[in-house]
Amino acid sequence: MKKKKLFFYLGFFVLLTVGFYFGLTQVIPGYGKVKLPVLSYVRPFHFENQDGKPVDERVIQGKVYVAEFFFTTCKSICPIMNRNLLPIYEEFKNEQGFMILSHTSDPETDSAARLKAYAQDSLKVNTERWMFVTGRKDSLYNAARNSYLLDDPKNNIVSIDQQFLHTQFFALVDKAGQVRKIYDGLKKDELEQMKKDIRDLLAEPVKQERFKNNLFGS
Repeated sequence: MKKKKLFFYLGFFVLLTVGFYFGLTQVIPGYGKVKLPVLSYVRPFHFENQDGKPVDERVIQGKVYVAEFFFTTCKSICPIMNRNLLPIYEEFKNEQGFMILSHTSDPETDSAARLKAYAQDSLKVNTERWMFVTGRKDSLYNAARNSYLLDDPKNNIVSIDQQFLHTQFFALVDKAGQVRKIYDGLKKDELEQMKKDIRDLLAEPVKQERFKNNLFGS
């Protein structure tokens, strides 16, 4: 009789604990999930978008976004990367708190007008949700390396005229401008995971903290 009571109370306690935990996961956004670490933070920037208008970090303030670097004349990985990004765009294009920010690696070729034509003709996307930017080559490359961790900053020691950035990686940034994860833009399984991570970051409350860290070392 005593054993039956003991098992009953143990079972009741387990059910109570599981029920309490489940309730927290429903009430508190992100509770019980493993949070993505903070890898870096986005430095202030000044670029020009596909409409020829100046943009800075305020355009992404409070938004979850994906940052990429490509160039319109690329015949190798860039078309694949952007095709792989289209399902991400389609899934979140009606989400006010999300956008994609594509930077050109070839600003000498990719003028604002050329980027606009690419967005309209090649991708057919809403540039309020998927924005394209150009600017000074050194500023673009510094953003790729020091903000988004998409290339080794040590490459900055080479003269900017001799550099050409060609990366297949995407950076996922949270509402506070913090880089939370890097994905291989050629691997669809990683991009499927990115969809889930985007939803988790959209559910996170906005935080004001900024963290300085660099995957390639300081």
